[in-house]
Amino acid sequence: MAFGRLERTKGSEPMSDINVTPLVDVMLVLVVIFIITAPLLASSIRLDLPKTDAAKPGEPPKFVTLVVNQGGQAFFNDRPVTQGELATALRLAAQDNPETEVQLRADQGVPYGRVVEVMGEAQKAGLNRIGFVAEAPAAATPAAPASR
Repeated sequence: MAFGRLERTKGSEPMSDINVTPLVDVMLVLVVIFIITAPLLASSIRLDLPKTDAAKPGEPPKFVTLVVNQGGQAFFNDRPVTQGELATALRLAAQDNPETEVQLRADQGVPYGRVVEVMGEAQKAGLNRIGFVAEAPAAATPAAPASR
């Protein structure tokens, strides 16, 4: 009778490396979700703003946006409002903070009288700080020097 040596086979050791494949998969899915949702966070009201060199980006600490589209429809903070609702919303904004700035965006095709009506509602509500929002014109590309 031969007795063999009973050797224990060594079992598999626990994996000590981090598997980054699932992490990369989750991150790629999140990037795709952010790419898809980022454009939805911007204002959805389409306007053709006038162009001026004086337009500088800047945000005051407290402001409300007032938009008048080409059809003359008013929007208060990107929400369509009637003339009565506009007056009420502006009055409430003035009660919260009388130093609130009104950022007025009006399409180029809006009659001047309609813009003045909206400005008058803001002033009647007690909001005297009105800023006009415009786009800077597209930069003209400098002409290449002519060769002799």
